[in-house]
Amino acid sequence: MDWGTLAGAVSGGALAMAGTVLADRLRHRYEADRGTGERRRAVYLEFITAAEACHARLRAIAEDPAAEADPETAGRVALSEAGIYEARERLFLDATTGVAGAGQAMFERLRAVQRAVAGGAALTSAAFHDAYHPYIGAVWAYRVAVREELEGQHLVPADFGWGRWDGRDRCARCREAAVAGV
Repeated sequence: MDWGTLAGAVSGGALAMAGTVLADRLRHRYEADRGTGERRRAVYLEFITAAEACHARLRAIAEDPAAEADPETAGRVALSEAGIYEARERLFLDATTGVAGAGQAMFERLRAVQRAVAGGAALTSAAFHDAYHPYIGAVWAYRVAVREELEGQHLVPADFGWGRWDGRDRCARCREAAVAGV
């Protein structure tokens, strides 16, 4: 019996099996990573969509605060009907730390808008205005965090011809205040 042939056959078979196992493991990892990415993308979109639905409802309340018998209750209902609490919980479960942090900051700023509206702030009031810009800045910070994670692409306000994410550079009220030196 030729031991060299036997050793070659055994080692060749072992290498072939190891290669097959490695390829299968890499394929499973790729599929799992792709599934995680798709799930995160859906959760990230669900969260920002719920936040926008809530924001739109809060703006509608602020357009005519006198139309609401109880603006505080209406503001709380806007949050719950938009599904923001559930979307936030899913975000905490599936998001990376950076996106979860940006999402929580956005949620806190949305709550500030909700508190202003609950206090009877009209859309044109200083209270609404002062809560609005930080919220919009937080929305963009969330979008930037999501985009960087999912696509590895960075956004800056200049990409849109803006100076700031929070919109103060495009706000007539803020420009008037700047001219007046306030």
